[in-house]
Amino acid sequence: METIKSDYLDEKLTQVRDMDFLRYRSGDLPTWCPGCGYFGIMDAFYKSCRELELKSENICTVSGIGCSGRTPIFINSYGFHTLHGRSIPVASGLKLAREDLSVFAVAGDGDALGIGGGHLPHVARKNIDITFILFDNSIYGLTKGQSSSTTPYEMKTNSHPVGNPDGPLNPIRLALSYGASFVARGFAGDPGGMKDIIKQGTLHNGFSFIQILTPCVTFDKTNRTWKNLKENVYNLGLDPEENNMENAMRAAENEPFGVGIFFQDKNRLSYHDTLRHLNR
Repeated sequence: METIKSDYLDEKLTQVRDMDFLRYRSGDLPTWCPGCGYFGIMDAFYKSCRELELKSENICTVSGIGCSGRTPIFINSYGFHTLHGRSIPVASGLKLAREDLSVFAVAGDGDALGIGGGHLPHVARKNIDITFILFDNSIYGLTKGQSSSTTPYEMKTNSHPVGNPDGPLNPIRLALSYGASFVARGFAGDPGGMKDIIKQGTLHNGFSFIQILTPCVTFDKTNRTWKNLKENVYNLGLDPEENNMENAMRAAENEPFGVGIFFQDKNRLSYHDTLRHLNR
């Protein structure tokens, strides 16, 4: 009997520990479409915070406008829902003022690479210690399906019904060329892999750029669907500590999509460390 009770209690304690990530969820229910990949992204975020044992009061998430804009509302921590395309500069200012905080900036592909595209090179060159998560579904979801900065060429959208005339940006290559010291890509259909990438990006001392591939189940029925993405992602298998920019650039081709860490420079000083070095 004692053994049965002990085994039962051990099982229940394990279940409680496994569900402990729920303390990072707020009481507000997400308002995204059923089947949206953003649910998986949030699951990975909660679990990474738990495994890193981050305190809710030491986390701040900053968002812009779009479907990803409501992310801070769903996290039991401090948050800032700022202007369109401005999550990176607001998060940067917050980190410069409060170095002790774990600061996350989130944005969609239109928000980050369209109106907000001018901020990425500067946070990368400064190497400010924030973790930026790009929710990339290759379309403007909140405003009903227009072409975005990562919409594939010739894809039909509500703003380009005969096909998108513009070539898409490649977020990973942009981050690498701008000099981001941590560059990675995840897939919304792989919460475990995303969790590990977010953990590594959070632990990295400097600017971390994480692109998450995710479908828009409402406004993209043909291109980056769950089925197509699952068939076109693979484990990258690069050793980021080799700091081989050429290999990282080659691996950053649009399709198939390599998932993992492309590049990491652990020896580069973060912005705060650079300031301390200059002020010695």
